[in-house]
Amino acid sequence: MENLKSVPHSVKRWQLRGTDCDPQQARSLRAETRFSTWTPLNNKTSNLQLFEERMNLVFHWFDLWTDTQRKHLLHSLLTRCTRSQLKCCRDFLIESVPVTQVDFTVVLPRFLSLYVMSFLSPCDLCSAAQVSWHWRVLAEQDCLWEGRCIRRGWFLPYIPGEKEYGAWKNHYVSCVSTLDWLTPREAAEKYGTLNQQITGMTEEEEERRKERRIRQMIRDKIQEEKRLSMRTRRAWGSYTKPEGVRGGSTQTTRPSSRTFTSLLSWPTSNVKSSSLGLSPDRRQPMTAASSLERVWASSPSSERVNKASGALSSFTYRPALPQPLSHIHLPTPALLLLISNRIPAYELLLSGVKAGVIVVLYDHRATLSALLTQVERAISGQRAQRLGLLAPGGTEEIHLLHSSSLSEKTLLTPDHREFWEKLCGWVAPTEEGGGIDIFSPLAASASGVALIQTLSTLTGLEVQAPMGLATGSFQNILSEWSDSSVCTGLSNQQPVAPAVQFVCESVLQGWCRQAQWMEEALGELRGCLGPQLERVSLQARGRALGNFLWEKICLEELCVSKDLNEALTEGLTALTRQEKTRPLEFLAVFLSRWSEESNGEEKRQNKRADDFSFLPHSSQKCLSPMISELPQTALDWRGAVARELHHSECIYMGRLGAVVKVYQEPLTAALNSNRAILSYADIHIVLNPVTQILELNRVFHIDLQARLQQWGAEQCVGDVFVKLCSKLRVYTNYLNNYPTALHTIDKCRETKPSFRAFLKRADRSLATHMLSLQELLLCPVWRIQEYVTLLQALSVHTHPGHPDHTHLSSALNTLLQFREFIQKLKCNSKKERLMEETQQKIQGCPNLSEGNRQLIVTQDAALLRSPDELIPESLRTYEHVSDVGLFLFNDALVLTRRNVHHTPFTLAHQSTHTFLASVALASLSVREIARTRYVCHAFVLEGPCRSWVCATERGEEREHFLSVLRSAINSALTGHQ
Repeated sequence: MENLKSVPHSVKRWQLRGTDCDPQQARSLRAETRFSTWTPLNNKTSNLQLFEERMNLVFHWFDLWTDTQRKHLLHSLLTRCTRSQLKCCRDFLIESVPVTQVDFTVVLPRFLSLYVMSFLSPCDLCSAAQVSWHWRVLAEQDCLWEGRCIRRGWFLPYIPGEKEYGAWKNHYVSCVSTLDWLTPREAAEKYGTLNQQITGMTEEEEERRKERRIRQMIRDKIQEEKRLSMRTRRAWGSYTKPEGVRGGSTQTTRPSSRTFTSLLSWPTSNVKSSSLGLSPDRRQPMTAASSLERVWASSPSSERVNKASGALSSFTYRPALPQPLSHIHLPTPALLLLISNRIPAYELLLSGVKAGVIVVLYDHRATLSALLTQVERAISGQRAQRLGLLAPGGTEEIHLLHSSSLSEKTLLTPDHREFWEKLCGWVAPTEEGGGIDIFSPLAASASGVALIQTLSTLTGLEVQAPMGLATGSFQNILSEWSDSSVCTGLSNQQPVAPAVQFVCESVLQGWCRQAQWMEEALGELRGCLGPQLERVSLQARGRALGNFLWEKICLEELCVSKDLNEALTEGLTALTRQEKTRPLEFLAVFLSRWSEESNGEEKRQNKRADDFSFLPHSSQKCLSPMISELPQTALDWRGAVARELHHSECIYMGRLGAVVKVYQEPLTAALNSNRAILSYADIHIVLNPVTQILELNRVFHIDLQARLQQWGAEQCVGDVFVKLCSKLRVYTNYLNNYPTALHTIDKCRETKPSFRAFLKRADRSLATHMLSLQELLLCPVWRIQEYVTLLQALSVHTHPGHPDHTHLSSALNTLLQFREFIQKLKCNSKKERLMEETQQKIQGCPNLSEGNRQLIVTQDAALLRSPDELIPESLRTYEHVSDVGLFLFNDALVLTRRNVHHTPFTLAHQSTHTFLASVALASLSVREIARTRYVCHAFVLEGPCRSWVCATERGEEREHFLSVLRSAINSALTGHQ
């Protein structure tokens, strides 16, 4: 008994003692056990040891039993298990022995099972209905049988009830069972065979054959007249028919009514045309519908295209006025307009393109050969009347592509020479009115004029460009051109700017004056509507966004006359100085008095205005402010440029004066009265440089005005510019301080509520010319570019023997160098901003701001992986592993994992990047993967340790990225050597 107390769980010793155990000792052991006297509960170590011994013993017995005995044991154990234990067994069995054959209608949702059964034939559905009751319920659903009945014209003669089941299947079976069918022999006796001719023909069938022959004869006659007209008259000249030639319609116009009257009467129908004048996917530039629209739009009662409702109303259609075809003047040949997507707010220009203009919106990152291919695809074998080019540029060169700038030096290179020879081969010759219209002010500088002459000699076409006589964003396009004598209006036959031939005048004016802020608005539109228009082509997407902006903002209604704008400005200014209880009556009286005074002044200046009646209409409109202010003895181009210089200088000084009057004086007064909004140091950093520039330009303005008061053929203004250029250090200090000033404004606006409230009252008011403080601080940068353009225009029209030529050349060279200094500052600021944004965008990325590292391009791609590298590449399949981002720097390539996060209930999404790897360009090689049926637009990046297989969404993205990458690798290898 003592041994039993010491080892109560010993199996062998307990069995040897048999029933000799003391009852009192047994009762004490039951207090320590449950269900078994062998299992101790208080001693966990002994309990675990005993459990393992017994489990090994059961495993040993289980191995010795037969299959029947094992199954009997398992059954007995499972019947004794609880529900949670059975669930555990079920999960273990599913994991160990997965289900390979299961009824898919039980596992899949109901709609997926119905979708699978929708591919079955009616016979197969009937067979499936015999599998089980569940399959029968699915196979007899009305959604599977309704479409089959309706396609065959079998409609249910009644509406099924809510609880009626299988109505359409029963109807299908009843219709099939009652069909009349014939054996092949019976069908041959009734309908004949394929090789047997029908002997008899009814009168109705004979009439139908006759009508078909007449239609075919009409088509053949039209084609013959088209070929005859193309051989017997000038293809791209006037559309008037020569005598003795029948027909004369081109491939893009409907034949005249006289052609059809000799064959049969042709009913007149309404013709519909696009509100845009040209569909994005349409290859032909003009159709009969577009010609009708053009004639109708030229009438005074319909000067503006009818607005359609909706964001994408560009693609709606409206009926044109029905007119007899014989009274319609045939349209002129198509015009070709090339627009770069680097132009700000190019979408608005696309919305205003006239009918008959073939627009080619090209990617600025493309190559010259790709641009030629795009133009060739757009014109589809036709010949354009004129060629228009709208791309970023200045007075000396045009940034045609990111890697191809058109200038006097680069024009005669083999690539540019071949490009312009092929491009101008699709333009009509000069004798037939052909030419090139470049929308950059090349005619304002000597190098630009040389470029125009060289391009004209190379292509044999007349080249026109603006003369740069107007200042502003793109307003030189609306000013005088180098040779606009051939451009006449449609109604009054007055010379107009060549750009109006391509784009509607109202849209063009709105774009030229408001392109900068419209670019910001369109940037927001691209972000909001981009996901909806992701699959649409670049041209169609831009046209839709531009038309939406034009309709919503209604810029055409905002373009009021300049006199009315000045009158309203003066009236509102006078109203702010008066305390009137009835402001509308005061404004009405003021406008009436202003009108009477302006009419009297206009009568006094009639005689003076007659002296300038020989000027083109656009020049009169541009120079009218200065003509009324300054007496002139003779109007020449030097005088026109000088007056525009004086006029723009007045506007520039007014904006600088607004900074002092609206911002500096109130802030200084508040500081002196111990109610400081900004500290003295902040005011000095932000506003004191503007005061220095204003003092410098006041002296320049006084000297310039004195010269213009005594203007003559020998008058000089170059020495005034030389005097200004000698003090450009003021501008240099201002530009160096400009980033600090902007940072100070942002910091004070965030930390000082009083300054934030002050800016809210002062910004974009009448006194600040509807500009903010940051925009006003940018005016000196814009003014330097205007100085360069106006000086170049003045130098072009100044004879080398003129006494002013030397000073003008010296001042121009100084300002050109200063403009390069500004461009370098802008580039450095942009590079620093891009590096900071990239550093913040990539999570876990090492420091990127090292040395002279610069971000060149970024590209989104898909990371691929092949299951077996031994398979040939033509048969190799790839698996999409993840999305990656490729950040190309001038010395390294950074790969990131790109994750796209979508916002709930919206189409917006944003991407986050996680750093994966970086490879030095000197040790990186790239290889393209040929397109196969398994992969497209793929390439391999091979580093020193591993390689990555990537693929872009479109082929042009891959070509652009690989070309830039190879160029960067070559530059890195050259610098490394």
